Formats: sequence, structure tokens, C-alpha cells
Amino acid sequence: MELTQPIPFNKPYLTGKENDYIYQAVLSGKISGDGIFTKRSHEFFEKKYGFKKCLLTTSCTDALEMAAILLDIKEGDEVIMPSYTFVSTANAFVLRGAKIIFVDSYADNPNLNADAIEALITSKTKAIVPVHYAGVACDMKKIMELANKYNLFVVEDAAQAIDSYYEDRPLGSIGHLAAFSFHETKNIISGEGGMLVINDEQFIMRAEIIREKGTNRSAFFRGEVDKYGWVDVGSSFLPSDIIAAFLYAQLENIDQIQARRKQLWTRYYHNLKQLSDKHLVKFPSIPDYASNNAHMAYLICSNLEERQQLIQALKQAGIMAVFHYLSLHKSPFYQNKHTGGELKNSDYFSDCLLRLPLYYELSETDIDSITSIIIRFYENR
Repeated sequence: MELTQPIPFNKPYLTGKENDYIYQAVLSGKISGDGIFTKRSHEFFEKKYGFKKCLLTTSCTDALEMAAILLDIKEGDEVIMPSYTFVSTANAFVLRGAKIIFVDSYADNPNLNADAIEALITSKTKAIVPVHYAGVACDMKKIMELANKYNLFVVEDAAQAIDSYYEDRPLGSIGHLAAFSFHETKNIISGEGGMLVINDEQFIMRAEIIREKGTNRSAFFRGEVDKYGWVDVGSSFLPSDIIAAFLYAQLENIDQIQARRKQLWTRYYHNLKQLSDKHLVKFPSIPDYASNNAHMAYLICSNLEERQQLIQALKQAGIMAVFHYLSLHKSPFYQNKHTGGELKNSDYFSDCLLRLPLYYELSETDIDSITSIIIRFYENR
């Protein structure tokens, strides 16, 4: 099946209201942080998903850095997280002086192996950071039980997990804190952008202060104090209301966007099932407790060489497919600091996982073209 034009890995989707809302934000006379669309976005998330308190940030990275400050992470504290994740997950805590204790993934799922966490907990452990890879929930029941048993904090890295669930609970609503991303590669976007979710009430007031450069400016504008000043550490973590205006246009269409992405994900699955049935590729395992928010369409090749050859075959046909994370415990920055030995499953996904194009305006015909090339690739091996 010949392509009429190249297929990119990602293409940002516009609902049609983004420019209108940006214009409204400009006309309001307040395009700095916490304008009308920031407040509408906060209210949307708190109402739809039951998050206790939401604060938009300029990125998910910023939300994670805020979480590390809120938990008072200090030199020598240990934080447990998967090695198979984006650098921001670890960097946010390293910046505060933490030692990262990496845990391996499951053999059939890139999420951290919840059964391997307890053996890594020491008297220095301060937090666990589960990453809901591809929007698929980690085993939050086991993780929260461990957190309660050892008096630890849980920060959900829900960068990819908008509108996804653990059993009947929205991801981001279970841990003490959670961080979301609205980067242009995510389901719901604002170009760059993120959000900190605060589910533990003890952190709400301080989160507002940290987000406002360490000042109690938010309380001042609510009339709770007669002047504001520098009361804590912090930085400028809040985004312009122009970014929030773009985001709100997306949020109004979240159900439509999600329905379309799930439709496309399902077509990939059905088209490629024959390869999975023949054990030529593997599909991600989605546990019974987890939903699929169709953030990512990916398959797992047998080895690194095979994946590289498949990427090249797709590229020659005008299709951009990409690999994903490289194990952080083997990174140039952290390899000499890692003391936990081999993490074979994380390395396996680093070598073998292949992400396929998935975006709202991708057509069924496009998916048929992509999958026909993949099927032909394996037939000719």
C-alpha cells in the first residue's frame, strides 16, 4: 500500500477553539499566570477527576521539581523509581540531593515491578515515584500499602496518564502528589505545559507558595494577607494564561479526543495481532486493574538489531517510528552512582520497544499502510 505523503510520528491536534480562547485571554488584560483559563482548567480537573488541588505548571518537569521541594528532599534521601523513564523523573529529585534507587520493570510491562520495591526500602527512603508508562497504571494498591507501612510519600509520574484509571480511580488521584504533562506529544496538549496535583491537604498552601517564587502572592490576591513577601524557597513555575487558554480548548474536547485515539489504537492492535499470535512481536501487557488511555501504540521486537531494521524499513516508506527511553541506570550521568546491579527488563525495553505514529488526525488508511509494511517486514525475514 503506497503512501501519498509521509506519516510523522506525531502531529499536534487543534480542536478549533484554541485561537479564540487565546484572544479572549489577551482581551481580559491578564496574560500572566493564574488568569481566567488557568482557573477554568483547575476547576475542570478537580471536578472531572476528583483531584483535591490542581496547579498548572510550565511543564511536567516543573511539577516534579515542585513535588521534590514539597517533600523536603535533602542530601542523602533515597527515592525509588523505575530506570525505564524520562530523565525528568529522576532529575527533579537529584536536584535536591537525593540518591535514586532504580527498580526494574516487569518482564511484560515497562512499569516498575511493585513486588521488587520492598527489598529496596531502607531507613533513608523518602518516596516512591511510580511512572504510569503509556498511561497504563502501576500497581497502586501494592505501592500505597508499602508507602503506608514504611511512612513514605508517593509521587505519581502521570505524564502520559491523562484520563486513565487504576480500577475505578483516576491516575493522579491516588498518590500524595502527581505530575502531568501537556507536551505536544501527549493526548491533551498546550505545546509545553504540565500540572501538579496535590491530594494530601498538608501540601496545598506550600505548593502555592513554591509555585509563586517562594512568596505568598496567591494568598494576597485572595485577600487573605494584606501584603505578600518571600516566605519559602520556590521558583516561577506557573504558566502564562495564554498556554492555559490553549489547554482549556483541548480539555473541552477530551472525550472526543480520547474516543478517537482509542479507535486508532484498536485498529493497530487488530491489524498486528497476527504477528503477536505467531510470536514475532509482543504487545504491551495491560493488567486487569489498568485502563488504556491510548497514549501510545507500541510493539516489542525480539532484539535491538531487529528493531533498528524495522525502524529503517518504515523510514524508507516515509513513516517515522521511534524507540523510547534508555535505561537511566546506564546513563553517562548516573552509571557510576547506580549500585543496584543489572536491571534486565529495563534494558530489554530500551533495546526492543518501538513506538508507532499515533495522533488524532491519523487515518485508518494510514494505519493500514503502516501495519502492512510491518507485516511484510516480518514475512520477509
